[in-house]
Amino acid sequence: MTDMTTAKSAERHIICEVRGQAAHRARVEELLLELVGPARAEAGCLYYDLYRQSDEPDTFYIVDGWASPEAVAEHTEHPNVTKVVEQLLPLLAVPLKVTTSKRVSDPD
Repeated sequence: MTDMTTAKSAERHIICEVRGQAAHRARVEELLLELVGPARAEAGCLYYDLYRQSDEPDTFYIVDGWASPEAVAEHTEHPNVTKVVEQLLPLLAVPLKVTTSKRVSDPD
């Protein structure tokens, strides 16, 4: 289990860009929404939100924060994540783009 007392400098913040094929927009959104509840219940999850780009309705962003690199690693191996991603990949226009960052302002 992830230590919830870690410093903010240990946090990891992720933006995952998901560009679905136009013909599969509704299914892509449905699958992405299946990630939200279970992820928010995981140990170490600080927040987990789904957004759609305003001017490109086939582009979604998962914006999530985790207490530590270990919490991120546990999340990526979660059975729900692997199940959803497996179904999602064939519906994408381009590969997933995942950007991970760490806090540099107010680190503690």
